[in-house]
Amino acid sequence: MSYDPLHSVSPGEGLDHVDSYWAATAGPSPGDDGCLQSPIETDVAIIGGGYTGLSCAFHLAKRYGVRPVVLEANRPVWGCSGRNGSFAGPALGRVSLSEWTARWGEAGARSLWAEAVSAVETVRSLIKEGNIDCDVQPDGRMRVAHAHSTVKNLEEDASVLRSFGTEFEMLTPSEIGEKHFKGKEAHAALRTTYGFVLHPMKLGYGILRMAREAGATVHSASPVLHWSKHGHTHCLDTPNGKVYAKRIVFATNGYTNERLHPTLDSRLLPVLSNIVVTRPMTETEIGESNFVTTDSISDTRKFLNYFRRLPDGRVMLGSRGPIRESGSAPHRDRLLQIIRRKFPALHSISADYFWGGWVALTPDFMPHVGHAEDDATTFYAMGYCGSGVTAANQAGRRLAEYLGESRPVPVQLNAQPPRYPLARFRRVGQVAAFQWYSLSDALT
Repeated sequence: MSYDPLHSVSPGEGLDHVDSYWAATAGPSPGDDGCLQSPIETDVAIIGGGYTGLSCAFHLAKRYGVRPVVLEANRPVWGCSGRNGSFAGPALGRVSLSEWTARWGEAGARSLWAEAVSAVETVRSLIKEGNIDCDVQPDGRMRVAHAHSTVKNLEEDASVLRSFGTEFEMLTPSEIGEKHFKGKEAHAALRTTYGFVLHPMKLGYGILRMAREAGATVHSASPVLHWSKHGHTHCLDTPNGKVYAKRIVFATNGYTNERLHPTLDSRLLPVLSNIVVTRPMTETEIGESNFVTTDSISDTRKFLNYFRRLPDGRVMLGSRGPIRESGSAPHRDRLLQIIRRKFPALHSISADYFWGGWVALTPDFMPHVGHAEDDATTFYAMGYCGSGVTAANQAGRRLAEYLGESRPVPVQLNAQPPRYPLARFRRVGQVAAFQWYSLSDALT
């Protein structure tokens, strides 16, 4: 039976990384503390060894002298922290810039944009402080209108950026072709220099090393199978040991076992996202497509396509996956066909890598960082909605600041995440939503 976070207790125990381009090119892991073998006590226990957990552990250990214990079911950065699309941009959730003011007012929107920019700087500072070699490319971020009818969406977001005093440029199709790439489905582009692309697994490995050097302990092959609380002490059961902690952090995002704790129940919809990476482009293909940009690129579809050129001349493209892992195989060809459609010069290009991972959506399409309503010793950060490279590392930092010095989390992020109505039928609702999104994209 394939893994589904809504029904499975654990994503595995000590599993190796999936066969991805990132895993093939990341080099050796810096190592961890192995499987938890005996009972231990700690001030802070962190469940999840991805960006959120490792960032939280590093900042706690480095800035506040706390020696947290991180429990990872498989290997550090095994989940989407090592599988994602590699975009480090000012994105928090899946709410468009034009909706921010409607939700939070002008002041709230400005505050949230400042937090999004701060998230990018958190990633930059981690890379600089840890001297992490993670293939960082020059700054540049483009959102491309895939149809004439979606140009207005870019114009609306541009208006918001203008009100923030943020520099941007609106590119015409000819400017896109001259400076970035030649292809179809490029009717305009909104480009900023806030954000960049990198190697996500190398980034994760670097933060893992930094966390352990600062004093954190990171146990792999140690899934948390049961949680309980006795008095003021949390007890976390793993297959071979127990952790007794004063405070706990849930940092599992799309791989969350929501039955583990009441505060997690019905808060997330885990959905699969798939990525394909091609063989390297030939010199002829590069010349004809002019695919020279190092920007991160996404389009305006409901089923968002995100893509980039990799440093070795390959093309990476990601988009929505199937409902269940067992249905992933056909999506390899589907994503490859999207590349060929967008870039006619790449009509004969083939794929060398294909993989997927679970992204966590919340009902309001925003991440949430805080603690349980009835227990100020139980913390969580979840629901990055596909923007986890920056949002997860920022959430880990914000959790550490709250745990270390009670610094409040920005108000737009610290509200208790809403529950999905009729949560038992989330997969049914997902099927209906996918059908609607497919129809909407077809009509544009």
